[in-house]
This record gives sequence, structure tokens and C-alpha cells, in this order.
Amino acid sequence: MSVRHYLRRPPAVPAEEALRLVAEGALVVDVRREFEWRRAHIPGSVHVPLEALLDRCEELPDDRLLITFCTGGIRSAGAANLLVEHGFRAVNMSRGLIDWRAAGGELVSSA
Repeated sequence: MSVRHYLRRPPAVPAEEALRLVAEGALVVDVRREFEWRRAHIPGSVHVPLEALLDRCEELPDDRLLITFCTGGIRSAGAANLLVEHGFRAVNMSRGLIDWRAAGGELVSSA
């Protein structure tokens, strides 16, 4: 992914808003690495590592809002920009896992 995806601020939502949007049908796209996903992830989210996002973005639904997610919000910011450039409605969950937990969001472990 090009560095330009990190140079712009993507549309962003705080975790509290993301919780509401997920309840309304938005899909969380977790762009962390495999070992991070196995450790803990949001129930119902899809895992598409950032490195594979460009090749796999066609697997994502184009009729739902996509909320990109990572540990701190940096990788997912680039991912949100990439998805928007490819025609998706996408926002970044600012501060990612850090704020998701603080907002009371659920996590499950694959390990």
C-alpha cells in the first residue's frame, strides 16, 4: 500500500459510534496481522490483513458501511482511505482496539 494512504485523514468514528454503527449493520474489517487477530478480535468482524487488502477488497460487501480496525488506528486509517478510493463506504475506528475495549466493546479469542 502506498504511503499516500497514510498522509490523508480518512473519515473516522470513535469507538462509541462504531458500536452503534455495528448494531445498525456496519461491518468491521480487522486489518491487523494474523497473530493479533488470533489473540483477540471483534465478534462478527472480518479479517483481511492490511498487506492483503488491495488484493482482497473485492471480497468485501459494497452495500454496507465498512469500519476499518487495528490496534491503535494507524494501519486502519490507511485501509479506510484505500477502501474509499475503491468505491466503498468506509470509515476508520480511531484508536482501534484501545478505545473499543474502553467503550465496552466485546472481544473474542481464536487462540
